[in-house]
Formats: sequence, C-alpha cells, structure tokens
Amino acid sequence: MLNRCYFLRPASFHRRHIHSSSLPHSVGEVGAASDSTLLGRLTRLLLLHRFSAVVRLLSTSPLTHALLHSALRRVRLDPNAALHLFRLAPYRPSLLAHAQLLHILAHARRFPAARALVASLLSARSIEPVFPHLAEVYRDFSFSASSFDLLLRAHADAGQLTDALHVFDEMGKFGFRRTLRSCNRLLNQLVQAGDVGTCVSVFEQIRCTGTLPDEFTVAIMAKAYCKDGRVAQAADFVKEMEGIGVEVNLVAYHALMQGYCGVGKTEVAGRLLLSLKGKGLSPNVVTYTLLVKGYCKEGMMEEAERVVREIKENEKIVVDEVAYGALINGYCQRGAMEDANRIRVEMVDAGLQVNIFVYNTMINGYCKLGRMVEVEKLLQEMENRGVSLDKYSYNTLVDGYCRKGSMSKAFETCDMMVKSGLTGTTLTYNTLLNGFCSRGAISDALKLWFLMLKRGVVPNEISCSTLLDGFFKAGKTEQALNLWKETLARGLGRNVITINIVINGLCKIKRLTEAEELFGRMKEWRCPADSLTYRALIDGYCKVGDLGRATQIRNDMEHLGFAPSVEMFNSFINGLFVAKESDKVKAILVEMGTKGLSPNTVTYGTLIAGLCKEGNLQDACNLYFEMVEKGLTPNLFICSALVSCFYREGKVDEANLVLQKLVYTDMIPNCRASTLDISKVAHAIESAADGNHQSAKIMWNIIIFGLCKLGRVGDARNLFDDLKLRGFVPDNYTYSSLIHGCSASGFVDTAFDLRDAMLDIGLTPNIVTYNSLIYGLCKSGNVSRAVSLFSKLKSKGISPNAITYNTLIDGHCKDGNTTEAFKLKQKMIEEGIHPTVFTYSILIHGLCTQGYMEEAIKLLDQMIENNVDPNYITYWTLIQGYIRCGNMKEISKLYNEMHIRGLLPANWTGHIKQADPVVNNPNVDICCVNTYRQC
Repeated sequence: MLNRCYFLRPASFHRRHIHSSSLPHSVGEVGAASDSTLLGRLTRLLLLHRFSAVVRLLSTSPLTHALLHSALRRVRLDPNAALHLFRLAPYRPSLLAHAQLLHILAHARRFPAARALVASLLSARSIEPVFPHLAEVYRDFSFSASSFDLLLRAHADAGQLTDALHVFDEMGKFGFRRTLRSCNRLLNQLVQAGDVGTCVSVFEQIRCTGTLPDEFTVAIMAKAYCKDGRVAQAADFVKEMEGIGVEVNLVAYHALMQGYCGVGKTEVAGRLLLSLKGKGLSPNVVTYTLLVKGYCKEGMMEEAERVVREIKENEKIVVDEVAYGALINGYCQRGAMEDANRIRVEMVDAGLQVNIFVYNTMINGYCKLGRMVEVEKLLQEMENRGVSLDKYSYNTLVDGYCRKGSMSKAFETCDMMVKSGLTGTTLTYNTLLNGFCSRGAISDALKLWFLMLKRGVVPNEISCSTLLDGFFKAGKTEQALNLWKETLARGLGRNVITINIVINGLCKIKRLTEAEELFGRMKEWRCPADSLTYRALIDGYCKVGDLGRATQIRNDMEHLGFAPSVEMFNSFINGLFVAKESDKVKAILVEMGTKGLSPNTVTYGTLIAGLCKEGNLQDACNLYFEMVEKGLTPNLFICSALVSCFYREGKVDEANLVLQKLVYTDMIPNCRASTLDISKVAHAIESAADGNHQSAKIMWNIIIFGLCKLGRVGDARNLFDDLKLRGFVPDNYTYSSLIHGCSASGFVDTAFDLRDAMLDIGLTPNIVTYNSLIYGLCKSGNVSRAVSLFSKLKSKGISPNAITYNTLIDGHCKDGNTTEAFKLKQKMIEEGIHPTVFTYSILIHGLCTQGYMEEAIKLLDQMIENNVDPNYITYWTLIQGYIRCGNMKEISKLYNEMHIRGLLPANWTGHIKQADPVVNNPNVDICCVNTYRQC
C-alpha cells in the first residue's frame, strides 16, 4: 500500500543524506555488483506480491543500491511491487531510485502517489538536480514523459523557481511536452514572486510551441502585465485572446480593473465593469470592491459611496466587510473621520461585524489627527466586543501617542502589548525613539536605546539613523560620533540615508574635514552619494564662507546629473552674506530664475536676515512685502530678523507694530496643540536661532505675544515661568505682552502683579504697559481705579497718548458718564493730542446710547470741521440711534452722506436690515476693539 512507502516515513528518516555518486551510471550495470540468483528470486517474489517472503529474503541478503536499481527496473510495470521494494530499503534511496519510482508511478497513472514522492524528494533539499536522473531513466524505461511535467509542477508549487525554470528549459530541449496546467503554475508563481519579466519570457516560449492559452493563462498574464504597469498591453492581450476564441474569465477582468485603478484610471475600470454583462459574465462583490478601492485611492469618495450603494441595491450580491472596510479606509486616509464613523455605523446596521482591519484603520486615522480621546473610545468598544488588538494596532497607538507628545502613554501601550503576549518589535522601538528625538528629549531616547538592547531587540538602520539625527540636533556631537562608530561595528550604517545624517551633522558644526573624509569613504563602501549628500556639503562650506569649495562640489554634483535645487541656491545666498559678498546675491537670484526655480520662504528669510545683519532695514522690509504679495507666509525666523533689526535701530514702536502685523498662529511651533509642548517649542527655537541668544530671546517674546494674541494667557504664563527656570531674562516687551494678555482676559490683578515684578528687576513700565492696565480696569468695570492710575502717570514720568485717552473715554461712556468723557476729550486737546476718529466714534456711541441724537449729530459736524473723517462705524452708530428713535428721515440723510463718502457696503440695496450688520448684532463693541488695536 502507498501509505507504507518510504517517502511517507517519519521526518527523522528523511533527514538522512541523499547520495548517488557511488552508484552505477546505468541501470543495466549490475554485473558483479549484485547476485543474479538473488535478483531473480527477489523479482519473482515481488511480481507474485509475496511481500512477506521478500522481507525474509532481504533479512539474510542486504538490499544494496545496485540491487534496488536492478529490481526496480525489472518490476517497472508493477507499481505495487515497486512501491513495496522502495519501502524496504534500509537507507535513504538515491536520486536514481526516486527517478525510477517516479517513472513507474507516472506510467501507471498513480499521480497522487507520484506527486507525494516528488514533494518528499524536494523537501529533502538535495543540492543535486533531479532532472538528469529522470532523463537517464526515461532512456532506459522508454516511459513516462509525464514524470518531467510532475517535477516541473512540484518545483513551481514549492516556490523553487530556479529549479522549475531549469526543468522547463530542459524539457524543451528534450522535446518533452509540458502540460498547460504545469505551465500555469510556473507562470503564477513567477508573478507572485514579482518576476514579471521572466514570466512574460516563459509565456512567449509556451506560445512558440503552439500551446494555446486557457482562461487561467489569460488571467495570470493579465495580472503580470498590470503588475508591471503595462495596463494597456494587458488590455490588448485580453482583447487578442477573446479574438482567437480563448475564454476570458472574471479573474482576468479583475486583474485589468485593478491595473486601471492602480494607475489612476478608475473611470476606465468602471466602464469595463459595465461591459461584463455583455460578455456573459456576472460581476460579484470583489468586482465592485475593486472599484471602491480605486475611487478611494483617487480621493473620489462620493463615487466610492455610490458603488457601495449599487452593491446594496443589487439583490444578487451581498455587500461584505471588505467593501465597507475599503470605504472606511478611504475616508480615514483623508482625515474625514466623521464620514468614516458614519460608514462604520452603516456597516453595523447592515448586520456586519467590525473586524480588526476596520478598527485599525479608524485608530490610524484618529492617531494621525492627534484625536486620542476618540482612539480610547474605540479601544473600549473593541474590548466590549471582544476584538483583540494585534501588532499593527499597538504600533499605531504608540505612534499616535508619540505624535501627540504623550510618551508615558506610549510606554503604557508597549507594556499592554507585552502583557497581551505580543513582543515589541524594532518598529515599535523606532517609533518611540523618533518620539523622544523629535521632542529633543535625547537623554530619554538614549535610555530607551539601552532598554532596547537589554530586551534583545536588535536595532536596524532606522534605529541608528533616528538616534544619530537626535544627537546631532541636540548638539551632542561626540555622542553622535561614538554611536556612529558603534553603528559601523554592527555592520550597519553604510547606506546613504545614515551617512547623510552624519555628514549633515558634521557640516552644521563646521567640521568639514571630517565630513569630506566620510564623503570619500562612500566610494569605498560602494554607496553612491545622492543630491542630499552634495547639498549638505555645499551648505556646510557656505556657512563658513568658503564659496570656492562649495562651487567645486556643485560642479561635481551637476556633472553627475543632479539638478540644482532651491535649497542649494539658498545656501549660496547665505554664503555670500557670510563672505561679505552680498553684491553678488542678485546674480544668484537671476540664475535661479533661468533654472526655472522660484524663491521660497527660506530664500526670502535668508535674504531678509542677511540684509538685517548688514543694517539694510529698508530693503529687508521691501522683501518682506514682496514675499507677502506672492502669497508666501512669513515664519518665526523672518519675524525675529526684522524685529531684531528694529530693536538695534532703536525703533521699538515700529518693532511692536511689526509684531502685531506679522505674528500668526502658523509661525508659532506647536501653538495649535491644546497643551503647549515647551520642550518641542524650545527645540524648534534653538534650531532656528542657530546659537544666537538674542535671536532666541526675540523668538520667545514673539511666541509669548502670539499666545496672548490668541487668548491663551494661561499657556503664555506657564511658558514664561518655565523659561525663567531655564535662565531666560525677560525684558519690557515680554512683560508688556503678558500684561496686555492678562488685562484683556480679565486677570487685572495678575497684570498688576506682573507690573510689580517688572519694577522689582529694574525694568521701567512704559505707556504701552499702562495702557494695557487702564484697558483691563475699564473692561472689568473699575473705571474709577483706571482714572486714579491715569492721574499718577505724570508722577511716573510717563505721558499719556491718544490710546490712553480713548480707553478712558470709552470706559466713561459705557458707565453712562458722558460728561467726564467730554472733559477728557477737552483735556486731550489741551495736552496737544488731537482726537482721532476713534475718539469721536466712542463719544457719538455714548450719546446715541443715551438718546442724545441731536448732540451726537452736532459732534459729527464738529468732527468733520476738525478735518477728522468719519468712518463706517461712526455712521452706523448714528443709524442705530435713529432706528431706536424711529426717525427714518434722518437715517436717509445719513445714507446719502455715506454714499457720497464711499462708505456704503458693496451689496447695499437700500434696505436697512440687509445693509446693517450693527443693527443685527447690537452687542458688537467695534469702536472699542478698533481703538485698542492701536496699542
């Protein structure tokens, strides 16, 4: 029986070495190698199926290799006898014996046993090819050609493609027929292995033999062409096969559709789906899901949803988790988590279970957006539904917490991962390393590195590169270079990414000799430099003003075919300022234009910073306005350079005005986060300041100002306290920003405490500081205290300005005390300060509120007589007053005046309600807000 043959014996037997070097080269060479009488007796017993007698005979006479070969030859027409003899061999039969038995089984059409024999033989991993032995036995037995096909198929199924291709070629040389089924197996395995070129070559050989492809061949080749990006050729091939009458199945069309979707032609794939019914094929859920994935990949989410609805409306097809999962993944990739969640609810309502893929997709989407609260809700839902997290889930969570800066949470997730029986991978630790390094927490990153080694997790190229980059950015050069030596000792690091990090790090600290040495070793290591390598070296030499060497490197770079970039030109611009050759900057900018490159924010930043250092404030400001006109947003570095220059020129008021105009949320690192990550902000500031403490101080002041401007006074104060612990010395501008922020937010007592702290460290508050305090007092309704502070200004040697008076006038008007407000206006004039449009608008607003419309109109006339032009707010304040009185005639006059002055809105139609934003929102205190914006 087959189940007793040797190739099904225990594994310990199969591990014995296959050897055949001592065997006769021909099966007929028995001669002295075996006793002819013994061979005759053995053969007769086998043919009579007296297998117990065979066992007794071989117990007294050993079954040698030669005897086995000779006996198999004699019983070659009896597969049962051959199988039993093969089983009785006390050693591992040779390749020749295996070849003999394979021919015998194939000839008898005992294909299951033949396939089992070949599988057993190939699993032994003999380094000697089997084909020559099969060919030798074929010449001796004159059968069976199907043995070669069995071997071809077995090699293909085992993934032994080199051996399979060898058998394929040899069969062709010997004229043996290859069955289409075996060829299809080989073609499919080649496609799976990604060797599309060989697959196409093999197919062409098959066609040359006159073998007609079948539906499986067509599907395999369509997939091969599409995988190689040759979708048009795949479509032509399918059309050709249809033309010659070869059946084309749904799998082939799926391959075509997937190919079209892969190259961004999902609409073409959709038209192909519509044509299937005309070809006698019925699309299934896989067909539609391919379209869903294609539309999602192209961002056409409405179309993707439409396809899912089509599936639901089709009674013959049931929408599954894969289709919903593809749609959810599409929304998550684009950060549209509300839509993703809506589809997930729809999926559950359809009676489908939310699987781990969908949960992982949702977790990844929320993590990328930093919405960890929603992530934790999902985790709770997974726990309630009994869905366990996998490695992907944990790694995604670790990455999410690291992005958020919640490193303790990231470590907790790692511990959960270990407790659940999953081991932290190198990817997990790399994510944690990157989290620490991106926050500038290099000591924590180093501790993690040693923990990683202790736990037996082997660092890879990414681990080393991440930590190296962290060391260099933290200014720990010697530690970085020690790690670099260790990395090389581990056999890692000889790749362009890691080497670029080291070269860039060395160039940043001006150790250019070492950078050049490493650059030279890249050739020894057969690691070609890329454009980033050359750019790092050019930037390094430009930083020290060595434009000659920088130009040599640029020439070498362009000679190798690397095109110049904006970043390279930025380095040269900086180098010209360092080398005191700013007169050549214009030529560099012209060259950029000829190369088709446009200046970016960094270009303008470099130019503005260079001009500011030279004291050329006018040209620097002109460049600022030029970049704004081009739609480029100024960054923290540019803002710092301009403000520094204004301070050096003694133009403090202008510097303050620049800050109010320039500071936006986007230029403040991590300012949008709900909790300010001071370590991360500090790392960004130190990098931008590049060792210049004055620049760093100005940038910190800008951030404090920006936070106060955003109403995040708590964050500003926490940052201020943390900075003082770091040795930061605040100045007038620091305190003025905080005092204004606290006053505007209602924390007046805190604002006064900050004023006292200024005095304690020897700083003298200026009128801007006191304006902030007076504004805070008036806003909180404490006008009397504001007046008291105002009366003390002269004794402090400070003169009030228009803003001071306007703030107090507004406070009195809100209290209904217009008499005191007008007294202040008179005093203002006596002090030589001209009332502004805001002064008059505030007083008019106060009069209108109390119903004194006649006095308000007189004040308007006085305002115009004094050559102060009323604005939109002035007129709308009066219109509100007349609306309350019901005097439509006066309103009409005011409209006419506004029309003459060009103050009517563009969409005005003459209807009061439509054109009156102030009427519809009477609580808007526009006058006061605009007044204080002058501070």
